Amino acid sequence: MDILDLTAVELAAKIKEKEVSVLDAVEAVIKQIEEKEEKLHCYVTIDKEGARKRAEEVQKAIDAGTLTGPLAGVPVAIKDNMCTKDMLTTCSSKILGNFIPTYSAEAVIKLEEAGAVIIGKTNMDEFAMGSTTETSAFGVTKNPWNEEHVPGGSSGGSAAAVAADECFFSLGSDTGGSIRQPASFCGVVGMKPTYGTVSRYGLIAYGSSLDQIGPLAKDVTDCATILEVISSYDVKDSTSVERKDTDFTKALVNDVTGMKIGIPKDYFKEGLDPDVKEAVLAAANLLKEKGAIVEEFDLSLVEYAIPTYYTIAAAEASSNLERFDGVKYGYRTEDYEGLHHMYKKTRSEGFGEEVKRRIMLGSFVLSSGYYDAYYLKALKVKALIKKAFDEAFAKYDVILGPVAPTTAPKLGSSLAEPIKMYLGDIYTISVNLAGLPGISVPCGLDKAGLPIGLQLIGNTFEEKKLIQTAFTYEQARGKFEKKEGK
Repeated sequence: MDILDLTAVELAAKIKEKEVSVLDAVEAVIKQIEEKEEKLHCYVTIDKEGARKRAEEVQKAIDAGTLTGPLAGVPVAIKDNMCTKDMLTTCSSKILGNFIPTYSAEAVIKLEEAGAVIIGKTNMDEFAMGSTTETSAFGVTKNPWNEEHVPGGSSGGSAAAVAADECFFSLGSDTGGSIRQPASFCGVVGMKPTYGTVSRYGLIAYGSSLDQIGPLAKDVTDCATILEVISSYDVKDSTSVERKDTDFTKALVNDVTGMKIGIPKDYFKEGLDPDVKEAVLAAANLLKEKGAIVEEFDLSLVEYAIPTYYTIAAAEASSNLERFDGVKYGYRTEDYEGLHHMYKKTRSEGFGEEVKRRIMLGSFVLSSGYYDAYYLKALKVKALIKKAFDEAFAKYDVILGPVAPTTAPKLGSSLAEPIKMYLGDIYTISVNLAGLPGISVPCGLDKAGLPIGLQLIGNTFEEKKLIQTAFTYEQARGKFEKKEGK
């Protein structure tokens, strides 16, 4: 069997059994990158020599019996908004084009402690602002299923790298669907945990009350295993939550008998592609056949999610991105007269169009005279959205729906209409506003042969119900075949 056909957990088991070496796995990934990367552009930075050196260290630790975990020796890719010590971390922005951190993000440290081997940093929408990975300052990433289409975003590089076998799994970050939507578009599994479950220390912030790190992987087993490794309470992150129930692999149970699954009627109204609707409802029927109780219900406030999200996220972005001013680190313009001119010119040259748009929107909604009218109102609606989900979870274990209204759009078709791109986040952003966990699992293909994702949403801290439901569906569905791009 080809090494690249293995899942992360299967690979680690074979390494432990000495059927495969860590270096074999790393070399297989490097070879795949050398063949595919020029076309797909999943990575911003690839550290081949660092990965080879690390492979030897990890192999010694595995042989000595000091590394025994389920991810030991597995090559991983990290989204380029997570700090990695001594490795370029750009957020796919010109303004951080020369930034090499002196420390690593907590989630990255957890993976390294588990024996994972970092291959490189994946391409993304600049500062995670976008849904297509086309706003990157370093060029677009293409969808491995069809190179004329986007991989989704903002974790498009992470999803595409997994789909193209350029790594065995990857880390992404999800502010409004940025793990689940690219997972759906690229035919992989992506999970956003409950807010506070994975430390945000070392994650370069976009929307601090919404951002959450999570895994992108080949199957649900890998996802649960990775999440178990990276979940931790961290004193360095004030939003981190101390949990005793992070043994997520125990939820890999093939049984949904008696589980109550709610399908929001609001998610299946106009604007949803017929192929997506059909595939998602077929997945719901499959779970019904496995013993789940599936019902439709009204989830109110769906239409208010997008304006609420973009008001809050832009406000937090304008505050978080103040620090990039050319003084402390990152890019600084060359010709300037005085401090204020240097600030303006650095930020004008360093940030891309989408980032500037969101900074301006955020600065506007936070300005005096508009704060109450927009930002404060958005916070009130956010609380109402959380209440609507609380009421739904009083009745249902899991909520089921689509990830996105369509499959992956063609390259170049989204950037011309930002509002249309924002509307594409309709099914994912409520999960971030309410701090809930969500998972995307491949559930079919559209007429053009592009993947469709099934989204399962759980109540706060109930990832195990999600994992159990997703695992049961995956077992019933059978193998999801990846097709080569054109």
